[in-house]
Amino acid sequence: MSAHPSVTVVDAHRQKLREAGFEVAELTAADIADYVELVSSAYRGEGSKQGWTTEADLLGGQRLDAPMAEEMLAEADSQILLARGEQGRAVASIYVREPEDGAAYLGVLAVSPVGQGKGVGSSLISLAEAWVAERWGATSMRMSVINKRDELIAYYERRGYERTGDVEPFPYGDERFGVPKVDDLEFVLLRKQLS
Repeated sequence: MSAHPSVTVVDAHRQKLREAGFEVAELTAADIADYVELVSSAYRGEGSKQGWTTEADLLGGQRLDAPMAEEMLAEADSQILLARGEQGRAVASIYVREPEDGAAYLGVLAVSPVGQGKGVGSSLISLAEAWVAERWGATSMRMSVINKRDELIAYYERRGYERTGDVEPFPYGDERFGVPKVDDLEFVLLRKQLS
């Protein structure tokens, strides 16, 4: 049985999403195909260019495939939350990993182009922040964003994330993460205090 209070901050965020027409659940093996399609639609290919989160001008190839998604699902220290809209269509997802030194990790925020601009991404981030604080005792959230994604970095900065000044190299040569179209990519590290 859960030791959580009867109504948690996580529950409140889930309810807010429910009222907006989105059901959020933990990803299961049955969701893998929908998850891969969702992430691909948000980040790669021509369809992704309908939305503002696209990486299609920077990277070609895949963003995620089923084996990678299955590996993520199998991680004991992470969780993927999937939001479905009308007719059960996967419209948004977010990945979180348990804290190291109090800092949980947020990644692979994906909102389908047709779902963008409706607040589901921001609501899902708020849910994830509450999740890592309540479930794992995280005191901050960290993430990495491709340096060329100025609009996306600005979006996170508006949500309270700050650049740490640190960068990480992009995995050139590992086509599982895409085929770079430019040769000066790196990851900018961002962090937000949760408490």
